[in-house]
Amino acid sequence: MSTYAVVNPATGETLATYPEATDAEVEAAVAAADAAYRGWGRSSTPAERAALLRRAAELHRERRDDLAAIIVREMGKTLAAAYAEVDFAADITEYYADHIDEITGDTPLTIGGDGPAVIRRSPLGALLGIMPWNFPYYQVARFSAPNLAIGNTILLKHAPQCPESAAAIETIYRDAGFPEGAYVNLYISNEQAATIVADPRVQGVSVTGSERAGAAVAENAGRNLKKVALELGGSDPFIVLSTDDLDATVAAAVEARLDNNGQACNAPKRFLVADGLYDAFVEKFAAAMAEAKVGDPFADDTVLGPLSSLAAAERLAEQVDRAVAQGATLVTGGVRDGAYYPGTVLTGVTPDMDAYREEFFGPVGVVYRVADEDEAVDVANATSFGLGSYVYTTDDEQAGRIADRIDAGMVYVNIVLADEPALPFGGVKRSGTSREMGLLAADEFVNKKLIRIGA
Repeated sequence: MSTYAVVNPATGETLATYPEATDAEVEAAVAAADAAYRGWGRSSTPAERAALLRRAAELHRERRDDLAAIIVREMGKTLAAAYAEVDFAADITEYYADHIDEITGDTPLTIGGDGPAVIRRSPLGALLGIMPWNFPYYQVARFSAPNLAIGNTILLKHAPQCPESAAAIETIYRDAGFPEGAYVNLYISNEQAATIVADPRVQGVSVTGSERAGAAVAENAGRNLKKVALELGGSDPFIVLSTDDLDATVAAAVEARLDNNGQACNAPKRFLVADGLYDAFVEKFAAAMAEAKVGDPFADDTVLGPLSSLAAAERLAEQVDRAVAQGATLVTGGVRDGAYYPGTVLTGVTPDMDAYREEFFGPVGVVYRVADEDEAVDVANATSFGLGSYVYTTDDEQAGRIADRIDAGMVYVNIVLADEPALPFGGVKRSGTSREMGLLAADEFVNKKLIRIGA
C-alpha cells in the first residue's frame, strides 16, 4: 500500500492515494534528469533559464487559489497562511530570475602573475531534493529555483502527505516551459531515495527535515562521496531584555510562535525573559496564546488549524504531558482534541527535564526567567540546535553583543517573520550545514571552476 496519500488532518478523512513509483520508473526519471542536465543544463543561457523561472513564478500567482486549497487539505495550515506561502514561493522563484547574472557571472581574481584568472560557476548535474510537509511550496522553491537558475536538474521526493502539492509544482515547471527531465516529481520510498543518492549520475542531495532523516541521508551521501545540504530542526530562543512596549513584544512573540500552526523550524520556541519583565510577560503571553482561535483552517478567523496529522498532535501532547510529569508548570493549554492542539505555555522547565533539550513542533512556548544578558546567552546556547534567534532590547549595543555571541545561523533583532528571498536561511550545530535563499543558495551545488589564462 502506498504511503503517498492526502489525509485531511481536520477530519481524518483520506481524500486520495497515489501509487509509489516502480524501480523502472525511478531509473527512467534519473536518466531523464541526467539527459536534461547534459543538454539543456549545459547549453541554455542564463537569460533563457531566467525567462523560464519568471514564468514559473507567474504560474504560482495565477494558480494561487488552487495551490492554497491543496495544502490546507494536505497539512492543515490556515487558508491565509497557505496564500502567503504560495506568494512567497513565487517571490523566491522570481528572485533567482532577477539575479541570474549575479548567480552565473564570472568572479575575477587578483593574482600576482601575468594574465587573467576567474572563477566560473557551472552546474553539477542532477540533484535529489527531499522535502518536508510543513511548507510544501516554499521549501521546494528555495531548493529548486536557485539550482534551476544554475542549470542543475531536479529530482524531487516530497513528503508522503503532500502528493498533490508535489504534483502541482511539477506541473508548474512543465507548463512554464522547462524541458523534460529538468524537474521530476517522484513518489518514492526511502529505499528508492537511497538508491538515487548512490547513483553516479546524481551529483548531490538536499534534505529539509528531521535530524534522523538528515543523518541517514548524509551517511549515505558520504559513502558515495556526494555533496549534501541539510536544513534540520530548531529550538530558537526569543530573548527579551528590555522593551518600550511589552504588549507589542508579546504580540510579536505569539505571532511568531503560532505561525504555520506552530510547525516552523525557525519559530521561536524558548522565551528567555529578563527577571524584571518575566511575570508580566508570562501573564500577557499566556493570555494571548489561550485566545488564539482553534478551528476550521478554511475559516477566516481561525488562528490555529489542526496539526499536520493526528500522529503529530499525539507526539506533541506526549511531550507536554511528560514535561508536566517531570515538574514543569502548565500555564495554559495542553489539551489535545484530535489533531487540534491549542496555544500552550510551559514554565519551570529545568535542565534535568527532557523539555529543556527537545524541540516542540507545534504551538507550545516555554518561558524561562533570566537574570541578565549573560544568562540569556547561556540559556540560548544550551541546545544542540542553532537555527534562528530573536533578540528584543532597546539597547543597540547590547543587541550587537548578543548577536555576536549566539550560536545560530540567523539573528533577528526587534522583528519577527521577516524572511525574504534575498536573506539566506540556515543554521549551525544540529540545525544543518547549508544555506538556502539569497545568493548563497546558488553556491551550494555549483562547480566553482578556476580558469587562468597566460599572458
